Amino acid sequence: MEWRFTEDRPIWQQLTEQLTVRILKGVYPSGSRLPTVRELAAQAGVNPNTMQRALVQLEADGLAVGSRTAGRTVTEDEAVIQAARRERARDAVALCLQILEELGYTKSDALAFVKEELRDE
Repeated sequence: MEWRFTEDRPIWQQLTEQLTVRILKGVYPSGSRLPTVRELAAQAGVNPNTMQRALVQLEADGLAVGSRTAGRTVTEDEAVIQAARRERARDAVALCLQILEELGYTKSDALAFVKEELRDE
């Protein structure tokens, strides 16, 4: 996966989000060791301090577990991962509904659009 950044939010927040997505998608499976701060920073082309801040946030969110000697691993708590996945999905739905509302559509219209898309698959 490629690292992508925008100008609208701090880089560390974008890093946290992108690392979260990688965990939720299984790029970094439950219980697996995460690359080091320096490795991740080099991959993303960012300062190690910025990556460290993102990883600290992952720990605060419960998705990563830190150890002084073993580095960081992805949580083995599947309930935490599933809750984060569900929260991200709900956020996506809320954003979609907000955009459709701004365009003048109702929630019923949104549901009709979803059903239409599902039929087209």
